[in-house]
Amino acid sequence: MTEPVTTDPSPPPIGSGRSERMRRGLILATTVLGSSLAFIDGSVVNVALADMQRDLAATVGDLQWIANSYMLSLAALLLLGGAFGDRIGRRRVFLWGLVIFAATSIACALAENALVLIVARAFQGVGAALLVPNSLAILSASYPREKRGRAIGAWSAFAAVTSAGGPVLGGWLVDTFGWASVFWINPPIALVAIVLALVSIEENRNPQVRGEPDWLGGLLAMVGLGLVSYALIQAGEATFDSRIGLGAGLLGLLALVLFVRVEARSGAALMPLHLFADREFAAANLLTLLLYGALGAAVFLFPFGLIRLYGYSATESGAAFLPFALMLFLLARWGGALIDRYGARLPLVAGTLITALGLGLLAIPTTGTPYWSTFLPGVLVLGIGMAVCIPPLTTGVMNAVDDRHAGIASAVNNAASRVAFLIAVAAVGPLLLIAFNWLQAPLMAEIEMPAAVREAIRRDPGSLAALTAPAGAGEASAQIVAAARHALIDAFRIAIVALALLATASGVVAAVMYPKGRGKKR
Repeated sequence: MTEPVTTDPSPPPIGSGRSERMRRGLILATTVLGSSLAFIDGSVVNVALADMQRDLAATVGDLQWIANSYMLSLAALLLLGGAFGDRIGRRRVFLWGLVIFAATSIACALAENALVLIVARAFQGVGAALLVPNSLAILSASYPREKRGRAIGAWSAFAAVTSAGGPVLGGWLVDTFGWASVFWINPPIALVAIVLALVSIEENRNPQVRGEPDWLGGLLAMVGLGLVSYALIQAGEATFDSRIGLGAGLLGLLALVLFVRVEARSGAALMPLHLFADREFAAANLLTLLLYGALGAAVFLFPFGLIRLYGYSATESGAAFLPFALMLFLLARWGGALIDRYGARLPLVAGTLITALGLGLLAIPTTGTPYWSTFLPGVLVLGIGMAVCIPPLTTGVMNAVDDRHAGIASAVNNAASRVAFLIAVAAVGPLLLIAFNWLQAPLMAEIEMPAAVREAIRRDPGSLAALTAPAGAGEASAQIVAAARHALIDAFRIAIVALALLATASGVVAAVMYPKGRGKKR
């Protein structure tokens, strides 16, 4: 007996209205649990790296790949995950993702050396790439359009809470049970999600997909995004004069150009290019690149500033961002309702500008001032801004396309956010270093120091960003470090302001490209 396949975006109620609401509530819980596994694992592992280095005898390069192999495979395979859900069934692919994620989490927890852990993390990203786009596509297919905004708002709120709360939870788990515990918590959660999915979710797919999958397009997308992601990761971790990194980036761009050509000619395109002919869909993904680039780089840069410049501990820096998650949790459902009342344009313009204001506030604090009166206002305003614009943005993406393309639409938008994160993090490091080198030069010129030390600084000014004086500085060491700290704080502010401008640019995109009013309804 075959299982029922739902193709209508708002299937008829099963039983009473109360039972239908309960079923949709279970679907929301299922998709939240599944996607939360993917979101939380992107951040929780970072707090365990020091213990992993000690127990696995890992090098610094090993630690970088333990963190990045997951994000690389996730970014490279998101499009395939969404397309396969549209083709063979979103519930089926979602369940595959849960099983793969649980199995690879066990492999991560049992890893006895760094290489095994890196490989297991890469396959864990495969499971996440199946979970994320299909969880959102399932949610969209289970709610009628007039109720979809609130549901996606709740989904966004829980996703934000798990992402922001990951470092705090991970720190407690590592301190209490060891680094493997951050992986052991995943299988029980996945098991609960599997049971809920089997009892609450009806299978749904794109009924118009026929024939063989677009294997060539899938391969080119995977290779292109994988190589570009690899090159961006390398650019963010070191100077970009590596021939390997540059070659990978160029080959990746070539693969993506070929991917576009193949998709334009394919009868069963992995990513139908006609989706981008829709002004709202194109605008949503451009806005995502700008807004999530600003947010991703801020999430990366903020803990660095708190620890290195303002004297926070690692636990304190993780907790400092929790008010952001709290604002999203409290307000995202309300933000999701805004699109039902006003359409996407107004909340997106307002939300992105509030986000830009929040980022700007983070650039103001000085050292020696308490968190509650300095960073907290910026974190709260940032959370309010994202709560206003994330649900309408996500809902707008799903509403802009025909429902049979829900999986791939979700995958494209999620891929845009992941690529934005990688690009922004790769770019903010060089920006910070350029600003620091420019700001510290006049300060160093005023300090009396040995000629050999001055020459060492001239040859490698970026070394001062470690806030240590060159060998032989003697009595000038304290002045050099104090000046370097002052320059680094100002460079941090410049980088944060640049991110605020990036968020402002996303607001301009919303104002110019999004239709006024409630937009079109299908």
